[in-house]
Amino acid sequence: MKAVIPGNIPQAAAELLKKEGFKLSIITEDESDREDFFNNIEDADAVISLINQKFNPYVIEKMKKCKIIANYGVGFNNIDVQYAKEKGIIVTNTPDVLTDSTADLTLALVLGCARKITEAEAFVREGKFLGWRPQLFLGTELKNKIFGVIGAGRIGSAAAIRAYSFGMKIIYYSKKENKLLKKVAKAKKVSLNSLLEKADFISLHVPLTSETYHLLNKEKLSLIKPAGVLINTARGEIVDEQELIELLKKKKISAAGFDVFENEPNLNPDLFKLDNVLLLPHIGSATIEARTNMALLAARNVAAVLKGKKPLTPV
Repeated sequence: MKAVIPGNIPQAAAELLKKEGFKLSIITEDESDREDFFNNIEDADAVISLINQKFNPYVIEKMKKCKIIANYGVGFNNIDVQYAKEKGIIVTNTPDVLTDSTADLTLALVLGCARKITEAEAFVREGKFLGWRPQLFLGTELKNKIFGVIGAGRIGSAAAIRAYSFGMKIIYYSKKENKLLKKVAKAKKVSLNSLLEKADFISLHVPLTSETYHLLNKEKLSLIKPAGVLINTARGEIVDEQELIELLKKKKISAAGFDVFENEPNLNPDLFKLDNVLLLPHIGSATIEARTNMALLAARNVAAVLKGKKPLTPV
């Protein structure tokens, strides 16, 4: 049976599938974004997909033999899961293995915004540093600040526990009560509006769905306090980005840390004009450990399904 995999993920996936005896079609990095990738999958029994590859009904319809789409990522908004299900195609993702890496990056963005790391680093590179000054790049400490988590799942919980270790107070908005956060971080479940009004740092950790698209719209963003900081390591479309930019311009929100963008990779040019944002190129899970384990988990899902077994992490 044939499996199509991207050539730019760790080789561990290819090695595992070869060992299992499957025929591989490895698509190069450049080809993975072109139409010939989708032509290649027409006779595939399995596909490991990237989060920037759209599997809409048109594409899925062409996959006559496919039994599994194993998404290389925890998010799966790039795949029409319902249509795939109707066609008998299993969809899997890679939860758990990227929790720590993404939670780490969340706190990196929190610290970067709190201590004005971007502006300070640029200041040094531009040759403007002439010595210590009492008022140079005054930031804020994290201790006793309120850390608000929107979406208290695996990553949100891990980020909150890290924030708690810095002495922050934890509140969260989620459909279900999180007993782990209550026990470990003394976290309190609150409404979305209450979180936006109270939190000093707000961190997004919900998946992108029809319900969460522009969850933070103009009305919700206006609830954030002027000293508030918004961190997004989830999906860009969860926030009305243009409205957020307008608030950042007017300093009605203190700062924002972006790892994802509403129209990535096409960034809003207004972002580059702001000195109170920290911009990263979607690297939440970009550690050697996480990306390798993501590749292995995707490959194991493929191997299981093609052998007639249950997938390890079905969506």
